[in-house]
Amino acid sequence: MAREKPHLGTVQETLLIPLYARAVENRKEQALLRDTRAEEIVASIDYDFARFDAPSLTGALLRTRLFDRWVTEFLSVHPGGTVVEIGTGLNTRYERVDNGRARWFDLDLPDVIELRERFFTDSRRRTMIAASVTDDGWAADVASHSSGPYLFVAEAVLPYLHEPDVRQVFDLLGERFPGSLLALDTAGPGFFDTQDQHDALSKVAARMRWYCPDPAHPAGWRPGTEVVSSHTLTSLPDALIAELPPPPTSR
Repeated sequence: MAREKPHLGTVQETLLIPLYARAVENRKEQALLRDTRAEEIVASIDYDFARFDAPSLTGALLRTRLFDRWVTEFLSVHPGGTVVEIGTGLNTRYERVDNGRARWFDLDLPDVIELRERFFTDSRRRTMIAASVTDDGWAADVASHSSGPYLFVAEAVLPYLHEPDVRQVFDLLGERFPGSLLALDTAGPGFFDTQDQHDALSKVAARMRWYCPDPAHPAGWRPGTEVVSSHTLTSLPDALIAELPPPPTSR
């Protein structure tokens, strides 16, 4: 069977990095994260994934575990709530943490959704939307086909936008979905200033555009916005650390 050749824009190509990280990890005996579907998708795509083999894949996996936990915690409190994956890429978070009741939307640019449709299909509770996150048309679509509470998940997405566009996203969510939650990651100086030397990101043309030295900074953009939780890869929640497999021992 012929493998699928991805035709993605510059930034969109970065979605292949976390996909590959999950696929590689799934092969391990003691994995940080299980994702059989990711391994199947990687095997079906015609792309030189090996170029991303690097230590930073572990960081991508830990970030994903944290986002998974945030979604799980949200659904434990709001089992009938709505989850919107902003920049969903080829993520399989629905397969990992869905509770059987939540409404779910997978949002990404048209070229990504075209590729995603080769591997996923819509269902009664799950819908793909082809649109830019800065286009308010998708928000109207979500609002008309769901009810809150809402959790918006933007993993490895917003740092690739310029700050005015990130602020536009914050305004859009605040106006359309007041009281909603947004899970996001930011790029601080240690990462932002060394992108060209990064062991995985340097293998693609995309570069992050939004520099955010303090995750609390965006909370000042809109009155009433607050930071509920903030973590780095070296300060993950204790409960999450307890769930991780022990580090491999040297022989």
